[in-house]
Amino acid sequence: MTAEADAARPLDPRLHAWRPDLAAAGLRGQVDAAQFADPAPARIAAGTASVREQPRDDARQATELLYGEAVDVIERAGGWAWVQNRVDGYVGYVREAALGAPAAEPTHRVSALRSYLFDGPDLKLTPRGLLHMTSPVAVAETRDDGWSRLADTAEGPGGYLWTRHLCPLVATAHDWIATARRFLGAPYAWGGRSSTGLDCSALVQLALARAGIAAPRDSDMQAAGLGEPVEGEVEAARPGDVLCWPGHVAFMVGGQRILHANAFHMAVAQERLADFRARTLEKVGDVRAVRRPVAAGTA
Repeated sequence: MTAEADAARPLDPRLHAWRPDLAAAGLRGQVDAAQFADPAPARIAAGTASVREQPRDDARQATELLYGEAVDVIERAGGWAWVQNRVDGYVGYVREAALGAPAAEPTHRVSALRSYLFDGPDLKLTPRGLLHMTSPVAVAETRDDGWSRLADTAEGPGGYLWTRHLCPLVATAHDWIATARRFLGAPYAWGGRSSTGLDCSALVQLALARAGIAAPRDSDMQAAGLGEPVEGEVEAARPGDVLCWPGHVAFMVGGQRILHANAFHMAVAQERLADFRARTLEKVGDVRAVRRPVAAGTA
C-alpha cells in the first residue's frame, strides 16, 4: 500500500477517540470534530470494567478493562465515561463508577489467574473484590505472613493480596503456551479479558502479556500486526505461533493441535486443527495468516 493510500484510510474508531461531535485533542489536524478535549488520566478501580460500544447497558461489549489499568478519559456524561485504555489503545464507554483517581505507580502484576482482594491480611474475611491476571498493582509492603499490602488510593485503603499471586512488574513468563493452558475451561465471553470470561484474541493478548509481549486487542489487528509473519503458512507454523482466520485466532501448540477460546466449546479448549478446519472451513475459510510473537530482545 502506498503512503498516500495509507494516509487516506479512515482512522480506526477502536483505536482513536473520535466522533463527529468530539475527539481527543491529540487528533487535531487528523479528524474533523466539533470539539476537541484534553484527556484526563484515571484508572480502573473495579476488578473488571465492561467497555461498551455505546454508552448504554444494552450495548454490545467491545472489550474489558482490568483493575489498575490506566485510561485516558475524553468525556464523562450521564454516568458513562468515554475512555481509551493505555494498555492497548482501545476506545469505548465504561460506567463512570468503575473509574478511580490516578494512584501510585504499579510495582507488581497479578500472576495468578485471579486473586481475592481483602480488607485485611486474613483469608477468613469477606473478599472486597476479585483481581485478574496482568492487573497492575502498587505494593506498599510485603509482609512476612504471606500477604502484600497495596498502596492506599484516593478511594481508600489499598487492601491485601496473597503475595504468591503477584510478580514484579518486569517479571515475565516466557512460555506463553503454558500461560494460555492455565485458562483451559475458562468460559468464552465476547469482549472478555479475564479467566471469568474471555474471547479468542484476549487469550492471545493475556498470555503474551505475561511473556512481556504487547499484542493488539482484536483478532484482525493481531493478524495484521502481531510479531512477525510466517512464510509458508500453516505448514511452516510451530508451537507458539498464532494462526489467524477471519474473525478468529488460535495458538498452535504442537501435534497439529490448537488452543483457543471459542464459541463452539464456549470455553478455552484444545483440539485438533483438522477438527476445527472441518467444522469451520465452509463458513469461515482457512487460515489467512500465521504470526510469530517475538519476545523483547530476541528480534
